[in-house]
Amino acid sequence: MVAYLAAQFTDVRLFHFWKRLSGGRALWLRNNGSTLISQLVDTTAVVLISHYAAHVLPLRAEQAVLPQLGSFIASGYLFKLVAALLDTLPFYLLVAWLRRWLEVPGAGMELEDQGPP
Repeated sequence: MVAYLAAQFTDVRLFHFWKRLSGGRALWLRNNGSTLISQLVDTTAVVLISHYAAHVLPLRAEQAVLPQLGSFIASGYLFKLVAALLDTLPFYLLVAWLRRWLEVPGAGMELEDQGPP
């Protein structure tokens, strides 16, 4: 729960920071930028809490702990990074289609002019 809360706080704060900085433009960059950084926070917190704080490291006693932690963080984050980038285009296409289908006011406007999805 600590990792989730830290990641969500980071995500929301960064999204709105970049929204103000960009004047409400570049939704794709705001969304992915805040998500990718918050997922790094989440992955790091999960690994540190579940592996290091639980005293299950080192898994390989002959190796240093930090490289092992780094390996766990990097592999977990890589999966989340790929998943976040792959779901972006289908998500935005679906949102655009739903706005037209549901006849949401302003649906003809570009997604960048809308608030967060």
